[in-house]
Parts: sequence; C-alpha cells; structure tokens
Amino acid sequence: MFRLLGNKKLLTLLLALMVFIALMGLTLSRRSEMTWPERVIKDTVAWTQGWLYKPARYAAGFFRDVEDLKNTYKENKQLKKTLTHYAQDTMRLNMLEAQNKHLQEILGFTERQKNADNYQYMVAEVVSVSPDPYSNTVNINLGSLDGIKENMAVMSVEGLIGRVSRVSNFTSSVQLLVDMNAESGGSAERQLEKGISATVLGKEDLVFGTIDYYSNEEQGLVMTRIDQRSEMKLEPGDVVVTSGLGQIFPKGLVIGVVSEKRVGDFGINYLATVKPKATDFRHLREVLVVKVPEVE
Repeated sequence: MFRLLGNKKLLTLLLALMVFIALMGLTLSRRSEMTWPERVIKDTVAWTQGWLYKPARYAAGFFRDVEDLKNTYKENKQLKKTLTHYAQDTMRLNMLEAQNKHLQEILGFTERQKNADNYQYMVAEVVSVSPDPYSNTVNINLGSLDGIKENMAVMSVEGLIGRVSRVSNFTSSVQLLVDMNAESGGSAERQLEKGISATVLGKEDLVFGTIDYYSNEEQGLVMTRIDQRSEMKLEPGDVVVTSGLGQIFPKGLVIGVVSEKRVGDFGINYLATVKPKATDFRHLREVLVVKVPEVE
C-alpha cells in the first residue's frame, strides 16, 4: 500500500513536470498570437500600471509646475530690478548728455564773445525761482564773494535775460526782462532802471530806441522812442542789441528779434515788438553774468 502511494506521488510529479515543460515550450515558441492566459495577465498588468502611473505623473507634473513657477517668479523679479536700473541709468545718461550739450553751448558762446568784446562771462547755476507769481526773479549760486555786483547784466546762451537786482555773500537775485511791467508806475526796480537803450545789429548808426516794458498781450518786449529816421531802417527780423548808452547794460548784448513795428499813440514816435531770444524764462538752468572790465 505504501509503495502504491509513493508511486502516485512520483507519477504526479512527472505529470506536473511534463505540463510545465509543455507550457514553457508554448511560451518560448514563435507565435503570432498570445494565448488567452497571457493576454489576461498582460492586460491586467498594463491596466494596473496605467492606474498607478497617472496619479504619479500628475503629482510629478504638479511639483514640476510649482518649481517652474518659482523659477519664473525669481527671473521676473530679477528682470524688473534690471529694467529699473536700466531706466535709471538711461535717465541719468540723458541728463548728463543734455548737461554736456548745454555746457558745450556755453563754452562755444564764451569763445565767440571773446572775439566780439572784452567782457568776462561768469557761469552761474540757477538754484531757485521766486514763488511769487508777480515777481519774475531767479536766484543764482554766485554772490559778492565771487565778484557779483548789483545791476550786472545776466544772459543765457540765446540772449539777455535780465540784471542782478540783489546780492548776498554766496547768492544773488536776478530780475528777468519779463518783470518790466507797463503798469509798474515807473518804479526804478520794476522798470530795470527806466528801460534798456537799444539799437539794431548791423544798423547801429541808423536805429535807436528804448526797451521800456514787457507786454503779456503781445508776448514780447516793447521798444519805444523810435524816431522816423530810425523807423524807416527798422524791419521785422532785425536783431535788437543793447547800445551801451544806458548805465547798466554794456553794448552788443543780444536782446531779441523785431516781430512788428507800428506808429505810437500820438503819431510822433514809433513802436516795435521785440521777441526775446531767451524765450523760456521759467526753466533756466545756467546763466552768464556779464562782467565789464573796469577802465583804468
């Protein structure tokens, strides 16, 4: 009996080995189609892998997007800083270029004037503008310690702008031409010492007159006391300069250009409107104080 049971175990083992070898042969053989067990196992494994892979892929993509967003934020922040520095540098460069250009114009002006007269031009910076809307004055950073005196003529590169009205040790006040008001009642200070004696460049022996006041209506200086002989030679476009006959302004300083001429109120003398060469009186940056050499 025990011998029969032992033979059955051996027979079962042999049958299992034969089935295993047969399955291996079927699996390893070249076949165009898989068996149904293989298909079931393959589909089950693929579905399980896909079900596990999608959440993992979404999680990995989410963390990657968060990291990319952090990097983008850092890059944008750095880019904004760079753009801010670039804008500041560009603004500073533009200001330096404008200042350099203006200083070159002043230098060219002083070099030209050396050949025209014997005046000394002291470059001053405008440090403030009078807050009083009825007082057209500016303050400059030169004073008595720099050799500035009252009634010195003050110019821009374009032309005459006014005179020094008050002087302290380190600063001075400049009364502008637009402060010459016809309604000032003849005040010596408001009238720039009763007008500016003027003539026309190239016609110094033919045309004479006086710059009396600034007309807000005409946006120009009014030249009066022009006699008939001078009126015949005066034409629009002529350049008006100081004649040097007054007590303040030396001769040859450009005042402006004649825009029109007309008969005076009583038909005896003539008037002319002179557009100042220096038109932007409210935005002056640097000015030139004219120093006339003293006669020994």
